[in-house]
Amino acid sequence: MAAQEPVIIPPVAFDPVANAQNEWVALSLRLQSGEDLPARLQAVFGTPDLLAAIAPLDGLLMLDSPAALTPPVLALLPANRIGFVVSAAALAEEGAPRRLAELHEFGYRVWLDGQAPEGIKAPTALRSVARDCSQDVPPPGRLAALFGPHLARGVNSALRFSECENAGFDWFSGDYPLDPASFPSASDDGSSRRRLLTLLGLLARDADSRELELQLKQDPTLSYHLLKLVNSAAFAVSTQITSFNQAINLLGRRQLQRWLQLLLYARQQPDGPPNLLLPLAARRGAQLEALCKDAGGDRDEQDLAFMTGVFSLLDRLLRMPMREIAADLCLPEHVGGALLERAGRLGAWLRLTEIAPTESDLEEAEVDPGTWWSSQLHAYHWAIQVGRNV
Repeated sequence: MAAQEPVIIPPVAFDPVANAQNEWVALSLRLQSGEDLPARLQAVFGTPDLLAAIAPLDGLLMLDSPAALTPPVLALLPANRIGFVVSAAALAEEGAPRRLAELHEFGYRVWLDGQAPEGIKAPTALRSVARDCSQDVPPPGRLAALFGPHLARGVNSALRFSECENAGFDWFSGDYPLDPASFPSASDDGSSRRRLLTLLGLLARDADSRELELQLKQDPTLSYHLLKLVNSAAFAVSTQITSFNQAINLLGRRQLQRWLQLLLYARQQPDGPPNLLLPLAARRGAQLEALCKDAGGDRDEQDLAFMTGVFSLLDRLLRMPMREIAADLCLPEHVGGALLERAGRLGAWLRLTEIAPTESDLEEAEVDPGTWWSSQLHAYHWAIQVGRNV
């Protein structure tokens, strides 16, 4: 019997979708259009790990046309986990309106993305909409009469998020979490910022636990989040952890440092909304660590790769130039080069996590498509769990 050819997973662009409470509710997935799209969809959704990796989130498959949803493809897409965001321009295709209505009848959620072509009516059953809001936004309250949730794409600033929310959108995707106006600022006197940088510096040089504890005692909010984390279901402890020393013993030094790096992004009030930078930083850190491990990096190198991914958003969090942050932290030269200039192998990997890489991008960074896919699934799975437990 001839050996089967290995399945090549094509590049898939993932984009987190959050609700107005800053909670991830779905991941949108987009593949490049083309005549072979059905075959590529089968390759992607035929892998047993995809839906398990993004659970319990939904997957929103972005499509230019429903024609790609052939029977073999649909057989791989459970209606309770996958929805379709289909360009409204596809309504002009012969049979497309009926096909979309049938998908709705089969139990799939369907969003019409954009305005329907002139003179063509959308099926009445399809009442959830999506819009590219990178340029303009519907008037306030415009979507209130339609059944949602409605998806706003291309939301790239805190102001645009507010406009989209006023227009009646419920779900949001885009770069707005990277806008410093989207999350609380450091205190006006700068003391919180200085404590953050001091703590990061201690972590970077593997400081004694007592030094870390001294800084944590000056920062009740960060201490609160650490204790909340170690007492969460993620660790399933039998007795409540009430002190920093107990947390060290439970997590171990290596894991403690990692969680503290992430908890720097969880600096909102205990009863306030989550910071969307947290799962983004977690995803970058986990993916760089996975890529480093696959490339043969040892445990210490993997730790530095993880730290590079997590620290890559500190300039947004602290509202400071990355060069100043890197200087204060006394980072290893190759880590600093990756953060400042995307230099070296670590910098090339970091750049990949910031874009939706093509096959040529992966080839230039010397990353195998299969390795990228597995690291992508691992990273999003871990980021989803972090977002739910912190």
